[in-house]
Amino acid sequence: MFVSRYLGGAVAALAGLVVQAQADTWDMPTPYPDATFHTVNIHQFAEDVATATDGGLEIKVHSAGSLFKHPEISKAVRSGQVPAGEFFLSLLANDNPAFGIDSMPFLATNYDEAMRLWAAQKDVIDGLLDDQGLMALYAVPWPPQGLYTTKEINSVADLAGLKFRTYNATLEEFANLAGAAPTQVEVPDIPQAFSTGRVEAMITSPSTGVNSKAWDFLTHYTDIQAWIPKNIVVVNKRAFRRLDDATQAAVLEAAAAAEQRGWEMSMAETAAQTAVLAENGITVVAPSDELMTGLRDIGAQMLDNWTAEAGDSGAALLSAYQQ
Repeated sequence: MFVSRYLGGAVAALAGLVVQAQADTWDMPTPYPDATFHTVNIHQFAEDVATATDGGLEIKVHSAGSLFKHPEISKAVRSGQVPAGEFFLSLLANDNPAFGIDSMPFLATNYDEAMRLWAAQKDVIDGLLDDQGLMALYAVPWPPQGLYTTKEINSVADLAGLKFRTYNATLEEFANLAGAAPTQVEVPDIPQAFSTGRVEAMITSPSTGVNSKAWDFLTHYTDIQAWIPKNIVVVNKRAFRRLDDATQAAVLEAAAAAEQRGWEMSMAETAAQTAVLAENGITVVAPSDELMTGLRDIGAQMLDNWTAEAGDSGAALLSAYQQ
């Protein structure tokens, strides 16, 4: 009787170990706070994966740059420090210009154009990520980018000399062409950077403006709808391949749902968050014709520079989008 009970307990313990071994946990860093719609979408993605795998794969989301700072996330996934992560796609533009085409000013300024651009861009991005040992799970755009300032802006000349928040090479080029002074600032540091005078202007989405409580440190939002950049969620290929076939399928299915849901969330954010800016005292204005003419001239110059740097593959990508 004692031996039977002992063996039964041992078998149960062994079964528990097997279940534990089959379960897996992925740490997933994102640079954005939990209130940001991208992060809300990621939490739902993680929940969908857990449900579809009966808890076999748990994705633990580390938001607001708490695990890795934004510029470090792609490197952390590439090196296998974490299996998956989210970052701003054009942060990789230094690796290849194709990563940054969605941040070209006034190339794609509405969601229909942004979708066509992603369709033209995706195969190229997949190939480039594959070379880095990464695989794209899904990409979601930000709302069209607007101009935030501490004063009224009526022309590009009004930007001259302003300390301008940047977060990638594309925005740094934009700031330089506008005669502004580029300053690297990540999302969590925006309020302090403005409050201390480190920056005086930025181009970002209505979502980031609301999440940063921009009304506490600036006065004007000019709705220039400059571009519609994307965040991308990637996975380390080795980590993905270690999953069994059913779990891989569950991750891909949840990713497809997250991409569709994320685009819908982005569209809903645009008007809603712009209204929140106005409700909290920010002066929301349409851009003057003079300002838009100057900004489009900068955009055209940047696109010429991008095309020259991107070579034949970049020309093919641009041609596919413009058809």
